[in-house]
Amino acid sequence: MSADSGPPPRPRPRVTAAVLAGGVGARMGGTRPKQLLPLAGRPVVEHAIAAFCAAPEVDDVIVLMVADHIPEVEKIVAHREYRKVSRVLPGGATRTATSAATLRALEQAGDDELVLLHDAARPLVAPEVIRSCVEALGTADAVGVAVPSSDTVVEAGAGPSGAEVIQNVPPRASLRRMQTPQGFRLGVIRRAYELALADPDLVATDDCGVVLRYLPEVPVRLVAGAESNIKVTHPGDIDVAEALLRLRGGTAGGTR
Repeated sequence: MSADSGPPPRPRPRVTAAVLAGGVGARMGGTRPKQLLPLAGRPVVEHAIAAFCAAPEVDDVIVLMVADHIPEVEKIVAHREYRKVSRVLPGGATRTATSAATLRALEQAGDDELVLLHDAARPLVAPEVIRSCVEALGTADAVGVAVPSSDTVVEAGAGPSGAEVIQNVPPRASLRRMQTPQGFRLGVIRRAYELALADPDLVATDDCGVVLRYLPEVPVRLVAGAESNIKVTHPGDIDVAEALLRLRGGTAGGTR
């Protein structure tokens, strides 16, 4: 062995991407979950699945779906031969419950493995965003994807007459808009959710927020998101996503 030989590199931890499609999207209207609405000829959820199946950094993909619609997603996976998808499982009634269901599904995985939690309603996640998230987990235990706020954001409240008024204007330079995926070392997000689910006052809108609240000693690293990584929430968002896909030229992912 040469004098300058160091220890062999550590094996890269296994990376599982969880596509979270457990909600019904009440703000979208209609009777079908928004994840199954057509976008450029394919369901919204399929674009997210395709993106993670195409990412070389991802080893395994699981999908958490509204229970009644699991057969539809299984059919999509089989028809398109998305080989990285190992399971399609029922999601929870809330975003938090769906994340918790993901962690239960990964209970046999080691604490050093990595998980990416991604909203299925973000069908345009780009390869470079996935790559940046995984690379940051090489030195961080929790990673969020965010973009700077180009708008002025205000805190509002009720005024003397009961009408809504501005109460505070936070400095825009320090504000970010969170996106997904959000990545974690499994041992960290497991511990955060153990504490969160034991809290009767739990209120959470994303997974980085759970770590921030229940494991404040764990820094949550931020990496750059993309303005195109929109969340399909309202009916008009489908039209915006269609236009962005036309500019990109296809689906979010190019391979299976």
